[in-house]
Parts: sequence; C-alpha cells; structure tokens
Amino acid sequence: MATPQSIKPDLSTLRIGDSHRKGGGAGKRIVITVLPIVILAGIAVAAFAYRSQKPVVEVMTAAKADAGERQSLLNASGYVTPRRRATIAAKITGRVTGVFFDEGTHVKQGQLLATLDDSDVKRALASAKADRETAQAAIADYVVQLKNAKIQLGRAEQLQKAGVQTQETLDNASTAADSLTAKIALAKQQVAGSEARISEAQQAVDNTVIRAPFDGIVVSKDAQVGEMVSPISAGGGFTRTGIATIVDMKSNEIEVDVNESYIARVEPNQPVTAILDAYPDWQIPSKVRTVIPTADRQKATVKVRISFLKLDPRILPDMGVKVSFLAEEKPTAKGPEPKAFVPKSAVRGETNSSYVLLVHDGKLEHRAVRVGLDRGSDVAIMAGVIPGDTLVVNGPANLQDGDKVEIKR
Repeated sequence: MATPQSIKPDLSTLRIGDSHRKGGGAGKRIVITVLPIVILAGIAVAAFAYRSQKPVVEVMTAAKADAGERQSLLNASGYVTPRRRATIAAKITGRVTGVFFDEGTHVKQGQLLATLDDSDVKRALASAKADRETAQAAIADYVVQLKNAKIQLGRAEQLQKAGVQTQETLDNASTAADSLTAKIALAKQQVAGSEARISEAQQAVDNTVIRAPFDGIVVSKDAQVGEMVSPISAGGGFTRTGIATIVDMKSNEIEVDVNESYIARVEPNQPVTAILDAYPDWQIPSKVRTVIPTADRQKATVKVRISFLKLDPRILPDMGVKVSFLAEEKPTAKGPEPKAFVPKSAVRGETNSSYVLLVHDGKLEHRAVRVGLDRGSDVAIMAGVIPGDTLVVNGPANLQDGDKVEIKR
C-alpha cells in the first residue's frame, strides 16, 4: 500500500486536449453568428410594435352654423370675474378670538365676521379715560379755589381803598386768582388731550372687530381662532394676512382677451352670447361693458369686459366661459351660408387647398374644405364639413388618409 509520501501529483492530468480546444472554438463561432441575428430580430420586433402603435390625436366636433338674425363676428374665451371681490383683513396685528362665518355664508354690509384679542387696547382705553377723569376732577378743585381767591381779591381791594392794607397784599391776592384761572385752562387742555387719547384707544378697540364691507358671499375662510393676523405679514410665515374673501355675486361679469387683430370687431354695448364650460347647452345673453384701452404687448391682446343681461345663481366666479360677439344686424345682401364652424387648428394646408382630417370608426379621412369667415378661434366652413363631424385638432404632423388613430380622452 502506498503511503501519502509516495503519492506525487500528476500535473499532466490538467492539460486540455486538442479535441476540447476545437469544440470550444466552434461554440464561440456559433455565438458570434447567432448574436447579430438576435439583435436584428429584436429591432424588427420593436419596429413592428412601433408601427402597430396607433397615433394619439385630439378631436373636436364641428359646430352648427349661426341660426337667427345675428351673425357671430368673433369668438373668444375667458373667465367669470366679479368686479367687487375683497380679501378682508385686520388693520392691526392681533390674535383671532372669534370667527363667525364659513365658506358659502351670505353676509350683509356691517355684519360681524371675526374678533381679535382686545385686552391690551381696552386697558389703554381705560387708562385714557382715567386721565380724563383726573383732569376733570382737578378742574372742579381749581374752580372752588378760584371762587375763594376772587373773594379774597375783592376784600383786599376794599381794604386797600380804605388804606388799611398794603398794595403788596392786593397784588398777591390778584396773582393767586390769575394762577388758578391759568390752572383751570391747563386742566381743560389736559381733558381735551385725554379725549383724543380716548378716541384713539376706542378706534384701536374697534379695529379688533372685523365686519363685512359690502353684501356678498364668503368664498374663502383664511383664518382660525388662535392664529395671528396682520396686514403687513409680521411674525413670519405663520401670520395670516387675511380673514376672509368676500365676493359680490351681483357684480359678476366676463373678462376675455381678444387678439388685437380682431379688436376692431368689438364695440361697447355690442350683443354677446356667452356659454359656460360647466353648462355647454345654456346660452346666456350678454353685452360688452367696456374695452380696456390698453394692449398686452406680451400676448398681443386687448382685455374686454362683458356684462350679463341677467344674473343667475349658477354663474360662479372663475368659471370658464366662451363668448361670441354678434353683429347688430344681419347683412341685407345674403351670401352663401356657412355649413359649420370648426376650430382653426383643425384646418390644414394652404388657403386655396385647405383640408381637414375627419375621424370615422377610428380611421382618418382626408376631406377638402372651403374656408369662409375667420372668427378668431373658429373659422367658417362653406363646404366639405357638416355639424357633428369629428375633426382632428392636434396630433402628429405625418398623419395620412386611412391611418388608424386613437382619440385622446
């Protein structure tokens, strides 16, 4: 039996044979050959998946042409804005001790909304009243002393005339009476000063009571009991600057920005039809109240304010609204009537070769159209489109007739 010392390691057993070396080279060649095929196949699958993906488009429906005696000259969009909207704030810095309203509360002018801590200002008011009472008491004392001084002065005058009293005694009595008269005048001025301080302190007390400046509805509750409020944001970010926001619903109107290229079509008192985004089937008669006499150089627009002919509780501030500025009278010489109105972004091509892309059953249809009157955001279509057609207004630039598309929701 061989001992461990007699066993020697045979390193030749670790040698790789030539047959194994050839097999490894063949496997490497297979990998090199297959790998490009796999990459190309992946690219082809990705390209097929990309091609099979439907382009996403935004669509809108062609609107019915104007019916009636008045023609729409221009369309615009804007928001409902109240002329009277106020953020109620305190005139002084203080801690809120009472809030007597909530969002949606109808308030009257002068109605109590909130109170602030008035302990310090009431003490100042009490101090001013005490100073006034002290001055008034001094006046009463001086009046009594003056009465006695005048008696002494009269007696001294009689004695001096009788020759039994010196002139010095008479002068002293006269000086005492004059001094008391001056003290009474000074005390009266002190009373007047105290009255002024009382008025100031009373105003400070009144400033701790916040009341509604006009009739309206509370649309925002901005402070709670225990919070600090200040008109100048004193105390950092934890100090409120307002108590509530009140809106006079009777002052609601429409504010729109009209492109300056079309502002010549807008005049004061011009009839307008307004449609709220929240109620698309409700046409609200309105009229132009004023055209703000300045332009926005950044947006190249002019601001126009429009009044509702009749207000309605459904009309709320900051609602989106679309308006149509109407002509006063329909032209006597009737021309071709437009078939529909569509957004300008739906019309493609040149002026003489305009077309739209209609969506039918998920496919695009190229349709030539004849364009009519430009109404700002919309354009009249004289032929090629009827009301109710679904048109592409936004999508990829390479859309073609017959393409399958997906409508953006």
